[in-house]
Amino acid sequence: MTQPVPQPTNKNNHIKFIVGGVLLVAVVVIMVISATRATAQFFLTVSELKSAEQDYSGENLRVSGAVIGDSIHYDTDAHLLYFTIADIPTDDDEIAALGGLEAVLHEAATDPDAPRLMVVYSGAKPDMLKDEAQAILTGSLQADGSFQAEEILLKCPSKYEEALPEQVVTAEP
Repeated sequence: MTQPVPQPTNKNNHIKFIVGGVLLVAVVVIMVISATRATAQFFLTVSELKSAEQDYSGENLRVSGAVIGDSIHYDTDAHLLYFTIADIPTDDDEIAALGGLEAVLHEAATDPDAPRLMVVYSGAKPDMLKDEAQAILTGSLQADGSFQAEEILLKCPSKYEEALPEQVVTAEP
């Protein structure tokens, strides 16, 4: 006669199910945390970057600053863009206390004592690159102290009041 093979009890199946579920949840949590860390980049100010250049050299980072208009130079043959940004605060409350973004950008761009950073970008010159625009740059700090930008985002404070364009003609009743 053959001996019956013992079947796993319900208790063993229940424990395996719980352990498998816990492992699955742990893997998902670890994946979410690592993906968040990989994509989350904070902004550095020019002064923060300058104060710890050796710590950031060669790392991929984001820097924000005010564009200094007189420094903009575009080499059309080599498709290289050179410009300088000046230090601006990143805290919204501090920006509001200083009179808003437009005032902060103007002050930074015109202050000769503000910390500055030379930027080099390979590519087309953005249309919105102008004096006192806020530049948000993604790239890396080079050994010579310049910033090699891979991406440029520009924010220009609105200097326009709401008004109808001159071409608009009002209809007479």
